[in-house]
Amino acid sequence: MKLADFDFDLPEALIATRPANPRSSARLLVANGDQITDGAVSDLVDWLRPGDRLVLNDTKVIPARLTGFRTRSGPEGDTRSKIEVTLLEPNAEGTWSALVKPLRKIREGEKVVFSDTLAATLIAKTDGQAHLQFDLAGEDFDAALADAGAMPLPPYIAAKRAADEQDKTDYQTVWARHSGAVAAPTASLHFDPPLLERLKAKGVTFTYVTLHVGAGTFLPVKVDDVTTHKMHSEWGQVSRQAAAEIAATKVAGGRVIPVGTTALRLIESATRDGAMKAWEGGTDIFIYPGFEFRIADALMTNFHLPKSTLMMLVSALMGQDQIRHIYAHAIAEKYRFFSYGDASLLLP
Repeated sequence: MKLADFDFDLPEALIATRPANPRSSARLLVANGDQITDGAVSDLVDWLRPGDRLVLNDTKVIPARLTGFRTRSGPEGDTRSKIEVTLLEPNAEGTWSALVKPLRKIREGEKVVFSDTLAATLIAKTDGQAHLQFDLAGEDFDAALADAGAMPLPPYIAAKRAADEQDKTDYQTVWARHSGAVAAPTASLHFDPPLLERLKAKGVTFTYVTLHVGAGTFLPVKVDDVTTHKMHSEWGQVSRQAAAEIAATKVAGGRVIPVGTTALRLIESATRDGAMKAWEGGTDIFIYPGFEFRIADALMTNFHLPKSTLMMLVSALMGQDQIRHIYAHAIAEKYRFFSYGDASLLLP
């Protein structure tokens, strides 16, 4: 299975840099087996049945991009260097792993000041990453980060424009609860309160799980034989209640439909031994054609990057030929792609 099998040509004009407003007005491509139907996310109510269960990732994106200055004293006076930081994940000892640019301009023990209330000291450098110790913790840290940080927009958006205040709302789901992600579960960005109410009235139920999406989600696949690719690990949790709700839906004959690849990867991780159960830990599950789905009956997701692990995941669900057909249709119909783009409902 070659990397080129998951490649396609995407016109740059189809890469969305802002989301649809209102959220549920985004377009929705429904692939029901071999049949493709064009509509809007607000039409989701017509495609779901009473007793279906949507699995939603309630992770909360932190404003992980920081700009600060390192000051160094010397015989000719103080020198200041601009330092850009992207937080990756908290470590058990209270530090944060981060990408720092330029890493060579800061030494261990030096401080970077981001605002009047937020600063961090470089503790160590390992494997091209930095370990930072912030001067605040808990709610004080969260508040200072909210003031000083910017949303960590994906590279293909950040290359076109800088993050702004609007992204702090746009790049967050309406049910975001547990802070820790540095990328949004983007299929979930299409839901707004009116759509959730209509789905609830239809008899669709919701289960919340947590997977903190990491920056590794944007790492390219660098091997030609995709089966040898090593996935990055992300922390996730399926509570006892969530596992029971999902299991009950399966027993009752309802469909379990994760919203987003993160929710799908998490619930499939929690059922690798054959039974749906509570689960917590790091998952590096890699889903590509040939994968045996044990819990997910369908998937709502955005349109993904060529040659990405997410293209491999949707190909595993729908079949490679059908995904090529779906993506060719989406491009011909000018659907908007990637994190702020339109959505698809994939029903094998």
